[in-house]
Amino acid sequence: MKNICILGSTGSIGRNALKAVDNLGWKVLGLAANSNIGEFRAQVRAYRPKYAAVFDYKASAELKGSIPRGTRLLPPGVEGLIELASLKEADLVLNAVSGSVGFAPLVASIRASKHIALANKEPMVMAGETLISEAVRWQAKIIPVDSEPSAIFQCLEGLKDRNYDAAVSRIFLTASGGAFYRHKGSLAAVTPAKALKHPTWNMGPKITVDSATLMNKGLEAIEIKNFFSLPISKIQVLIHPQSVMHSAVEFKDGSVLAQMSEPDMRLPIQYALTYPERVKSLVKPLNLFKVKSLDFNEPDFRRFPCLALAYEAGRLGGGYPAVLNAANEVAVDRFLKGAALFTDIPVIVEKTVSRHHSRDRRPPTLADAVEIDQWARTKAAEIAAHLKKKRK
Repeated sequence: MKNICILGSTGSIGRNALKAVDNLGWKVLGLAANSNIGEFRAQVRAYRPKYAAVFDYKASAELKGSIPRGTRLLPPGVEGLIELASLKEADLVLNAVSGSVGFAPLVASIRASKHIALANKEPMVMAGETLISEAVRWQAKIIPVDSEPSAIFQCLEGLKDRNYDAAVSRIFLTASGGAFYRHKGSLAAVTPAKALKHPTWNMGPKITVDSATLMNKGLEAIEIKNFFSLPISKIQVLIHPQSVMHSAVEFKDGSVLAQMSEPDMRLPIQYALTYPERVKSLVKPLNLFKVKSLDFNEPDFRRFPCLALAYEAGRLGGGYPAVLNAANEVAVDRFLKGAALFTDIPVIVEKTVSRHHSRDRRPPTLADAVEIDQWARTKAAEIAAHLKKKRK
């Protein structure tokens, strides 16, 4: 029996995590959500956690009167997330919030020396090398949850020497291709509704749009670079529409290890929770006779420029990945709200990144990453507003 806190419990990762927790027979100590009060209220009543937190101030106030006895409602905003992420009673924390909101809670979990299952890649993009150093300092464990970083983590687990760069020739980072990889014609008229129809995975709005622009693979490439101290030039994206091989590692001797399974997030979630042990999961076994074929294609960098922008930010290092991430969050938010075109997303990102003039390529401190993030959001919002004004 272990006590777990789940940040982002009403999202797709959080809901699947609760299924995994049920399968493991663990205790839900704390739950946190953004603003989905209907589902969150039902989760709190079902699991009776000792602690609950709602990020949205209005939604938190709405929930106040319906919290069951024995559950303490923590303050709204990032304060409640930080408290939940660092509870002394928690054996592990699943961070599945969306975007850079998860940065401060992740830092809190690290400094509380927690076992952290991390589905929130944006902090690892903003300041991943510094966060890994902090984890070593505080003896915290960070286990990736997203299927592709999890696959790479699993493939590298057999190495006794953690000098991954010395042993690895290439990382094959797979991508389904998103909603528009086979789309014919212009992407300018793409609507949010169409962008949210992912061919394989059921994910939240932000990550689904990132998948459609291929920015998600760019962010993951930076995350993997930081997580394993690898040059980004060693990370090769492959379009793999079947989503059966979740990624692979080629070693210096020519051997390739791949992690394969049904495309079901419950498996990498449970692995991150139970690591280093493997426990029977709810995922059905992979039937290779039904799979029949595995297809791999090179990504189209011209049609999906976000991927190229991410690779360049990862190559430049310093504060550039934090700028890229913040600008992308602003651009995707504008697109989902109908205030920007789908094709505006890479334009907003590129223009914001080009305005970040820094020769300092050292990993940013945690404070620097937050400051850079705030600057980039302001700049990206100005650029997005200017693009919208020009079209009128």
